[in-house]
Amino acid sequence: MTRKQLAIALLVTVSVAVLVVWISRHTYWEDVKVPMPPKGEALVNPFYATQRFAERLGARTTWDRMLTVPDPRAVIVTSSWHWSLSKTRRVAMEQWVESGGRLVVDDGLIDPTDAFEEWSGIVHRYPKPEDVKNWKPDQEPCHMVQGGDETLSLCDLDISWLESKRTPRWALREKKGLQAVRVPIGRGSVTVINTSPFTYRGLFDGDHGRIFVAATELRRGDEVHFLSEDEYPSLLALTWRYGAPAVAVALTLLAALLWRGAVRFGPLAAATVTARRSLADQIRGTGRFALRYGSGQSLHAACVRALNEAAQRRVKRYAALTPDERVAALARLTGFDRDSLAAAIYHPGRRTAGELRRTLALLEAARRETLITSAKVEHGTR
Repeated sequence: MTRKQLAIALLVTVSVAVLVVWISRHTYWEDVKVPMPPKGEALVNPFYATQRFAERLGARTTWDRMLTVPDPRAVIVTSSWHWSLSKTRRVAMEQWVESGGRLVVDDGLIDPTDAFEEWSGIVHRYPKPEDVKNWKPDQEPCHMVQGGDETLSLCDLDISWLESKRTPRWALREKKGLQAVRVPIGRGSVTVINTSPFTYRGLFDGDHGRIFVAATELRRGDEVHFLSEDEYPSLLALTWRYGAPAVAVALTLLAALLWRGAVRFGPLAAATVTARRSLADQIRGTGRFALRYGSGQSLHAACVRALNEAAQRRVKRYAALTPDERVAALARLTGFDRDSLAAAIYHPGRRTAGELRRTLALLEAARRETLITSAKVEHGTR
């Protein structure tokens, strides 16, 4: 290694050592606690932490997406609640408050018709547009608010504030104005908070726990109902919830109709033994078919043809005879009436079922008699 290469290697080594020493002196390791993502009920219930907090203080709590009017001595806490969605529901809530209920709402209240402001007398105020242009968000997320003789920390406030047309019973005031206020309505009260301090992890910020107790006037044994419409239940869930008996009856009737009209696995009665038809049954069946779909003409022609074949064995040159000569020859062989044979053979006009049956019987009898006579003559000859 040359002297120049040695100097470069030494310079690189010293540089790396200096860098390592500098990094080790200007860095340190520290454990940081990171909250785990919610799971289970905490994943779908925005009031999960606040519910557990209230239960530890001796209250009985429920959470739902639908309003069920509770006892007038209970407390209702809402977030992301549609106040004007249903007039029936809104009137029921108002009557519950006026009868003694305690209602707490946050800034997630949705009221496009301003029905809540008209009823409660609590309105939101915002600065003028020129003031909003110059407004800069505070670096600190929490603000100190004055509530009577105590100072509390309230977080996530924006540029708005509250004003009340009624005399407040309790309020939290900041330099801009009221950030929380409670007013009496009938025998009950309504409390409005200009932020959402009780949902998800908000309870752990500032003095939100103490503010929750003050806003709800919480006492041991109170019944607290949390309502939120962040996520709506499915149409199927709503149908079952409000019409379970009707749905059950309808499903039962549908199942019965499907069962009645379904394809069965087997016949209702045992199948009869399928034996082979005899030759006589086959002949009779074929005759009935020919009689029904041909007015018997094919049967008559077949009987006449069979009689002529039998006569040809007995009478020489039978095929060359005239019709009258044929009838005369058959009359001699069989002993049947000549006119009857002539009418049966050469007058196949339309006949009734009885006439056709007698005609066919005569032709068949003549054929058999002709065959019998032919057999006797041949036997005698032999």
